[in-house]
Amino acid sequence: MQTTFTLRPFKPGDLEKVVSINRVCLPENYSHYFFMDIYERYSATFIVAEQEQNIVGYIMCRIETGFSSFGLFGIPKKGHVVSVAVLPGHQHKGIGSALMKEAMKNMRLYRAKECYLEVRVSNVPAVNMYKKLGFQVVRTKRGYYADEEDAYVMAKKLKQ
Repeated sequence: MQTTFTLRPFKPGDLEKVVSINRVCLPENYSHYFFMDIYERYSATFIVAEQEQNIVGYIMCRIETGFSSFGLFGIPKKGHVVSVAVLPGHQHKGIGSALMKEAMKNMRLYRAKECYLEVRVSNVPAVNMYKKLGFQVVRTKRGYYADEEDAYVMAKKLKQ
C-alpha cells in the first residue's frame, strides 16, 4: 500500500502539533518562541508533512553565514537544518527525505550555497538517510548533546 503525504509551509496554527512531534521524537526540545522565531525569519524552510490532514512531520532550518565545509570561496550562506522529525508510525516512508529535499530547494531562495546539520552518531537510520541525500560527514563534535553524545556534522553543496 502506497503512503501518500503532502508537504506544505508551516503556519502559526501548526505550532502546538509541531512542538508535540518534537517532544515525541527528539530529546532536544525548543521553546515556542524559538520555533516562531525560525518561522518569522526563514519561513520558506519551515515545512510540515501531512497525511490525512494530520501533521506527521516537520523540518525547520535557518540560514547562517560561515566558513564553507567544501572550501567554497568567501564566506557563503549556509542552510542549517535545526530540527527534522517524523512521528514513529510514519517513519521509513520517505517523509523525512521529502522534507529534506524541499527545505534544501527552498534554502536557495536565501542564496545558500550549502546545507549542514548535526546528527547523533548513534542515529544510524538518519545518518544513512542523509548519506543517500548526498551529505557527507565533515567532522565530529565531541559531547555536543546534553547527554554528552557526540554529533556528526554532515554537509552537502546545494545545486544552484
